[in-house]
Amino acid sequence: MIEFHYKTDFELEESVKYVDWIEKVLHSEAFVCGEIDYIFCSDEYLLELNQEYLNHDTLTDIITFDYTDTNRISGDIFISVDRVMENSMAFEEAFENELKRVMAHGVLHLMGYKDKSIDDAKVMRQKEEEKIKLFHVEP
Repeated sequence: MIEFHYKTDFELEESVKYVDWIEKVLHSEAFVCGEIDYIFCSDEYLLELNQEYLNHDTLTDIITFDYTDTNRISGDIFISVDRVMENSMAFEEAFENELKRVMAHGVLHLMGYKDKSIDDAKVMRQKEEEKIKLFHVEP
């Protein structure tokens, strides 16, 4: 089950389309959907989580808590809407596309993709782009 929660004024429009898309993303990598919660929040909210759980004192666009069991993907994906907005402007990308990139990024982490090394980050970016394109594919 994929659910969306809001700790800010932001709210996804047509959230059913996002649920369908994330399910396509999971199936494209041969994973099954467990419990996935997307929590949309502010920079301040995510910074507090970053400090408390990861001992990082930096702003970030996403923090993922992984509860995956074998091929059943489960986790909490916290996304700073403030960071997504700022990044969309910095990268001259539409907010909706940047949001999809970050949403895909979180679920890719739950699937085991990493982004700490240059090579891993390159694979992650390719996968993000590949998964964003699934949003437009009709069932």
